[in-house]
Amino acid sequence: MKKTLLAEFTAREGAEDEVARLISDYALKVREEEGNLAFDVYTKAAAPRAFWIFEVYEDEEAFQAHLKAPYGAPFNAVLTPLIEEDASVLTFLDPVT
Repeated sequence: MKKTLLAEFTAREGAEDEVARLISDYALKVREEEGNLAFDVYTKAAAPRAFWIFEVYEDEEAFQAHLKAPYGAPFNAVLTPLIEEDASVLTFLDPVT
């Protein structure tokens, strides 16, 4: 079964351009992962410092491989001081059938 989630975080005031650059570079790497089906980055129209990332992986195994990717921890270490939350807020999604 596909693993689908929404990751959310808010850039600190003045850090939104740096966050956009970081997440754009990170997205290029994630999209190359074998089990990644989508990694779409958005900002909220009414609140451009609010970032939403829609992610889809082939299955739980692909998601776990994504979490273990060598570039993930360095990305999070650089991102964390630039956002208001302690980390990305993850919401796991299930399809409506």
